[in-house]
Amino acid sequence: MELCAVVMAAGEGKRMHSKHSKVVHRAAGKPLISWIADVLGEIGAKEQLYIVGYKQEEVRAVLGENVAFVLQEQQLGTGHAVMQVAPFLESRSGVTVVLPGDAPMITADTLSAALRCFEEENRDALLVTASTPHPSGYGRIVRDAAGRIRKIVEEDDASTEEKKIKDVNSSFYFFKTPLLLSALGKLAAHKKNEQYYLTDTVETLINEGYSVGEYVTDFDEIRGVNDRVELQQAGKILNMRVCRKLMLEGVQIVDPDSTWIDASVKIGCDTVIRPGTVLRGETEIGEGSFIGPQTQLENVTVGEETTIMHSVASDCRIGNGCRIGPYSHIRPDSVLGDQITIGAFVEVKNSTLGDYTRARHLTYIGDSEVGRNVNFGCGVVTCNFDGQDKTACRIGDNVFIGGNSNLISPITLHDDSYIAAGSTVTEDVPELGLAIARSKQSIKENWVVSKNRLRTNAVIPPEKEFDI
Repeated sequence: MELCAVVMAAGEGKRMHSKHSKVVHRAAGKPLISWIADVLGEIGAKEQLYIVGYKQEEVRAVLGENVAFVLQEQQLGTGHAVMQVAPFLESRSGVTVVLPGDAPMITADTLSAALRCFEEENRDALLVTASTPHPSGYGRIVRDAAGRIRKIVEEDDASTEEKKIKDVNSSFYFFKTPLLLSALGKLAAHKKNEQYYLTDTVETLINEGYSVGEYVTDFDEIRGVNDRVELQQAGKILNMRVCRKLMLEGVQIVDPDSTWIDASVKIGCDTVIRPGTVLRGETEIGEGSFIGPQTQLENVTVGEETTIMHSVASDCRIGNGCRIGPYSHIRPDSVLGDQITIGAFVEVKNSTLGDYTRARHLTYIGDSEVGRNVNFGCGVVTCNFDGQDKTACRIGDNVFIGGNSNLISPITLHDDSYIAAGSTVTEDVPELGLAIARSKQSIKENWVVSKNRLRTNAVIPPEKEFDI
């Protein structure tokens, strides 16, 4: 059966207090509207129509060119929104699923099951519903004495008794397309607010004798996002799903409550994710690695059996068997080979490092090409920016760079060369050569006494703590 999807994504979302469209805000690393689009793809909705309005350019940019867009110039309610796609549905005879663009937690399994129920029971329309002890904000499902759906009443229009109803409308609907078009043609604006309600189409079809069924799901699946609090709640639920899926695939996540992983992240089995870790974007981690604690990776490719802790990395590649951290920063366009050690307070930016290279502490490597088995001593800095231009530092294989050395780029340190500690190197160093570039030490005898700089009697006691 032909399945067409209509997604309502035109609302301003005033309660978000944002300059952006509500449906482009992210939960678990993905725009709300993208969660809906991906689920529709999974259930086979090849034709997707998105009703856009406020900040429509943002929604279009997120979804791309493979879907169709219809503009709702005035936001006059959900019924009015769907009216805008009526010309696109007139030639269709299959099923139309109508759904909101701000309810990212619906799953493909639920929509597929609802569609099967719609078809197997030969319904003319079907609602996805849920029950919650806290129904505030949702339309209520009003039933007759036999428990059959009679209508949906919006909360603003509900009586005191109707507001006590726990069964709520999800805003996910399946319609036989011709009947949806017929019911849309009979919608009238409510006098109270001049809004057209899509829920009224359900009552119209029931009153005309058509069969309207329901599929009941868990309330968490139908949650909408209307403000920042609900956005956080949705993100938490979606993140927990992501973590659960990864754990079932063989990833060890020590504390999912303190771990945030985008749905796009890929992780190999036997990798351990420790607390406080954030994995974003197109990050991909191989098998048997240890990530965290307190580590953030964004668009990073990590090899197998690599450890990264208390560190930040973005838009870079890290090889197999590496040891990164604590407190390292691997910046964009860096490529680290295998068996590399990047230690405490080391920063690497736009550089390539060969296998077995080590920079264990207090080092900056920027815009450099570094060979294999290079040793950076403590406090080594590549000085590659003169205030206007960036220049490259090229370091060959097996080079030893002593602590507290400055490499003034552009410069080349050839294979197997040595740099003496404390050197400021301004010229290329040949293969097998030793560079010593520091001022000659001089001693001034008895200077401390002559300048009255003895510290023997200048001991400063520690400050006392105040009792509170």
